[in-house]
Amino acid sequence: MRTDHWEAATFKARVDEVLSRFVAEEADRFAGIDPLLGPVAGQLEEAVTHGKRLRAAFCYWGWRAVGQPDSDALVRAAASMELVHCAAVVHDDLIDDSPLRHGRPTAHIALRDVVRHRPHAPAAARSLAMLVGDLLMALAGHLFATSGLPAAYLARARPLWAVMARELIAGECLEILRTGTGPDTDASLKVIRYKTAKYTVEQPLLIGGVLAGAGTRLREGYSSYGLPLGEAFQLRDDLLGLFGDPAHTGKANADDVAGHRPTALLAETWRLAGDEDRERLRTLLGRPGADPETLDEVRELMRALRAPDRIEDMISARVEESLGALDQLNLPPHAAAALTALARSATNRLS
Repeated sequence: MRTDHWEAATFKARVDEVLSRFVAEEADRFAGIDPLLGPVAGQLEEAVTHGKRLRAAFCYWGWRAVGQPDSDALVRAAASMELVHCAAVVHDDLIDDSPLRHGRPTAHIALRDVVRHRPHAPAAARSLAMLVGDLLMALAGHLFATSGLPAAYLARARPLWAVMARELIAGECLEILRTGTGPDTDASLKVIRYKTAKYTVEQPLLIGGVLAGAGTRLREGYSSYGLPLGEAFQLRDDLLGLFGDPAHTGKANADDVAGHRPTALLAETWRLAGDEDRERLRTLLGRPGADPETLDEVRELMRALRAPDRIEDMISARVEESLGALDQLNLPPHAAAALTALARSATNRLS
């Protein structure tokens, strides 16, 4: 992908290669400290095995849209956005006690086998997974700092890393604090905004732009494009979480319902429901766990109230807002085309 034509698969392969090589080297160094660390090191490598590499792509086009050329050093810097995501995923799966990710056991589940003969094995496995996530976040900063870009460029972008970390952790905290409280669409959208939207689209774009020397107007335009698109991305994720095919999503359908997570889908269902349907929803959510029958009943109620349609409308409105903001930026045609394609692929997907 050395031309102006956007080839998503080729770009993904470049990012995959960077991540695979970098994390393999770091995992070897980590495991070299003591043989006991081998399975933990294996989870570092497992964490980067899958992914769409959207965050790296947004960072890349944040750079290219300023007029900068293709750069292997920039691809390395962009790949660090994926390590931030990998760290967030390990921590999120741990917090939510999710059993599957990409159809495979999550880190805290996989590591149970390592400590199965030790006292308090599940807690020990969770502690190991937490540390895997911590190390992935540290490695993200290391990959960025050693990307090969000029030090002056990296210094311009460094403050945005603090913003990204603060907002991401704030969003995760808000989700925990909102879980089990009364459904509220505005509150759910705020969780989405800080937990996912900003670090998925807006911040990678801004980091790429600032690395390239983007001015104030362009940075503001990136936010106007990135924030609604990031929200649409997560709204799609919420729909897929309950209505998607686990064979495609790689995640259990029961997670959001069993965890009483404050999704906009649940909040809109509550808002649209009358007293009788709200009582039914309370009963369904009050059941321990979330067996297939309960999930089917929740889906049936949501469909009857047209809550999924409402979420689809919210997604469409946000994509339209995002692309409208993009049109106002007068970007080079190749950059505008790539960011348009990314907006579509981020929100029209099965996984």
